[in-house]
Amino acid sequence: MELFDVKGLNFAYPECTENTLHNVDLTIEKGEFVVLCGSTGSGKSTLLRMLKPELTPLGSVSGDIRFKGESISTIDRRASSASIGYVMQAPEQQIVTDKVWHELAFGPENLGMPREDIARRTAETASFFGIGEWYDRDTHSLSGGQKQLLNLASVLVMDPEVIILDEPTAQLDPIAASDFITAIKRLNQELSMTVIIAEHRLEEIVPVCDRLIVMENGRIIFNAPPSEVIMNMNNDLLRFMPSAARIYRTLGNESEECPLTVRQGWNFIEKNFRTEIRSLPSQKKEFKSDSYALEMKNVRFRYSRDSKDILKDLELKVRQGEIFTIVGGNGCGKTTSLKCASALVKPYCGTIKVFGKKLKEYKNRTLYKDCLAMLPQDVQTVFMCDSVREELKLANADISSLPFDISNLLDKHPYDLSGGEQQLAALARVLAANPKILLMDEPTKGLDALYKHKICKILHQLKDSGVTIVIVTHDIEFAAECSDRCGMFFDGHIVSVGTPDEFFAENSFYTTAVSRMTRGIYDKIVTVSQAEEICRLNGRKDGLK
Repeated sequence: MELFDVKGLNFAYPECTENTLHNVDLTIEKGEFVVLCGSTGSGKSTLLRMLKPELTPLGSVSGDIRFKGESISTIDRRASSASIGYVMQAPEQQIVTDKVWHELAFGPENLGMPREDIARRTAETASFFGIGEWYDRDTHSLSGGQKQLLNLASVLVMDPEVIILDEPTAQLDPIAASDFITAIKRLNQELSMTVIIAEHRLEEIVPVCDRLIVMENGRIIFNAPPSEVIMNMNNDLLRFMPSAARIYRTLGNESEECPLTVRQGWNFIEKNFRTEIRSLPSQKKEFKSDSYALEMKNVRFRYSRDSKDILKDLELKVRQGEIFTIVGGNGCGKTTSLKCASALVKPYCGTIKVFGKKLKEYKNRTLYKDCLAMLPQDVQTVFMCDSVREELKLANADISSLPFDISNLLDKHPYDLSGGEQQLAALARVLAANPKILLMDEPTKGLDALYKHKICKILHQLKDSGVTIVIVTHDIEFAAECSDRCGMFFDGHIVSVGTPDEFFAENSFYTTAVSRMTRGIYDKIVTVSQAEEICRLNGRKDGLK
């Protein structure tokens, strides 16, 4: 049974000369699990919003969208609200009440359901998602992962026929993201719920989907089962795919089935490659100085006198000229540590030094002149003007000195840029302060694989020019690729530090898919490029190249 039937869909935002969607044809069957992927700005979010009448953006539309055979523009709003569920990227944007129980009941109440039905549905849904323990909690007290799970539960309590999700794990730590994806799998497999999800985190979700749809410049370029799509992708698009599939495309042959999961990837490597060489030569990081750019000692911080400590005797030392990444769960204090280091908030205990000088010794905002800059998680808060050119002019930025080219963005409004373009524009504005230490909070949030690779190259260029970089991130693969050292944040302080090879090889959950895939076969292999290199060095068991 067809749920959605899209034919010849074209869409352009107001005052835009080019279409965002071009001749999109798409059919979604009841019970399907469909994953939508593509580069930032390819039209994924726009297409998803077109499938939800209440969220359809303003602009010029041509073509036809039908839901269960009826034009989506004529569907009764009450029926649409109940039948088509939608979960957004930012957890906070969808929560509308103060208590968990009220958030669960809010949708059914607005649909006018009887009180007994509401009580039954909220109880059953809370039990299904295992959130009964939060039932009486304030919504603002939940972590990011808990908020996103509550959003999903609040949509499911209305018993929709299809659930649409737009990058729902973008702001979640790896464990919370995995839990969320597991919940989505259960909905599809146990309740036959139709799922349409746009994601950049595809490691766990591609293996369980029925169809993989790839978009590029507003067009659907692939629409088939994941293995078939992966076999026909070019190298740029392949960066989006699970690590096992990427390794297979480089080292496998057509007689072997394309692996998608960590277990399948382990089997592929173990079956096909020798193991005489267990590890790659250690590459020691060389630093231009033995001095420290940032030192934090015994730092304690709480947001109010009556609240609990967010930072608890935090100790951190970052060498000059290194890229240091901090990983850890939602709400453990990572962002707060950056705010303390940049003097945006003041700890009640401890010492913070920047280039050997205490923060309180930086008078008259000298900390922010040729010294320290911070790029926040929400980069839109950086923008104040109507064009990127005006933003850079306001910041006295020298465009020619930037380590990347944004000339094609200069005349655009910052809010009209894609997520990756906004990140580059905000970074350009921040770099105008000529910082020697750059703090970055979730710089890859919502970015596709190609933009992540671009950001990684830019950070290494900045490092080579003498800039020290401290990054808070949930993106484990990005941290493994770009870092000199990584630290695990837990319960208000850093509990372990090491190079990416050491750090991720020791972790079981906060680690890369490649690390899990190669354990027991090779040692300290944490990135796709490392896995490909060591497999080549060992050679295939069958002697083929």
